[in-house]
Amino acid sequence: MKILSIAVPCYNSQEYMRKCVDSLLAGGEDVEILIVDDGSTDETGAIADDYARRYPGIVRAIHQENGGHGQAVNAGLADARGLYFKVVDSDDWVNQEAYRVVMDTLEELTRGPQTVDMLISNFVYEKQGAARKKVMQYRKCFPKDQVFGWDQVKHMHAGKYILMHSVIYRTELLKSCGLRLPEHTFYVDNLFVFEPLPFVSTLYYLDVNFYRYFIGREDQSVHESVMISRIDQQIRVNKKMVDILVGASVRSRQLRQYMIRYLTIITAVSSVMLIRSGKKENLDKKEELWKYLKDADKGLYRAVRRGIVGRAVNLPGRGGRSMSTTLYKICQKFYGFN
Repeated sequence: MKILSIAVPCYNSQEYMRKCVDSLLAGGEDVEILIVDDGSTDETGAIADDYARRYPGIVRAIHQENGGHGQAVNAGLADARGLYFKVVDSDDWVNQEAYRVVMDTLEELTRGPQTVDMLISNFVYEKQGAARKKVMQYRKCFPKDQVFGWDQVKHMHAGKYILMHSVIYRTELLKSCGLRLPEHTFYVDNLFVFEPLPFVSTLYYLDVNFYRYFIGREDQSVHESVMISRIDQQIRVNKKMVDILVGASVRSRQLRQYMIRYLTIITAVSSVMLIRSGKKENLDKKEELWKYLKDADKGLYRAVRRGIVGRAVNLPGRGGRSMSTTLYKICQKFYGFN
């Protein structure tokens, strides 16, 4: 059996997908690479088939009608045969030295007495034109090189979140928890990480800079102007996260607090994008989003709304909205996102 399945969602990725796939081939026979061609209209499908022909024991090409990033992840997960599962976007890549450490660790864990539900590693913001690369690392939050539970997780301050780039899940956990991402929706990577969390009991942290997250294309989904144009999809994901947390049975206090903070930052991002659009209809959507949260669970609403971040994005009037935008820009510069 393969140790690791890696899904590579691709849509019109002919210009950059080879760098991604080539970096993943270093995992050898212990890895299966599932290139999911999401209804591309360029040479993406042909490139995927070529890799599958040249590496028949490692690469498989999956072709589907266009369903968006989430549907591509769903297709990869449905076809995954490895013990663990990771998503690597087609414009990103992995570091070879860290890759070897990750694979050696997963192999060792599969032979050990404990099942690990989630493996976490660092990722690097490969921001185009940036002289300094921002590294998202967790060494102050998690014990290193050992199996641990949520009760051993230290406080994760603002900006320290487990993102899709940093996580590898046990495949069967994702399947058994019923994870299915919405179709034709961007920003579902937040759901990919968020929804399975209540089912995770055991974690493992490797302090290696494994995933390289490219930022810089004008059409990239995290580009601010693109986010504003797709704000309804961001809101859809945001509301789904509310529903997940309201309906989840979260026994660990540390995990519940972390999930509330995660929901808070996503709701803040939604709010700021709506404010920055400058449109009255989007300001109305912002009010409706917060009402949705309040109607879903008043206690959760108070926890999100009364925190520093919740207060900052709900300052009254035009001056308040301007202040919210200023705070967002400071955070943007400090954390290196968008």
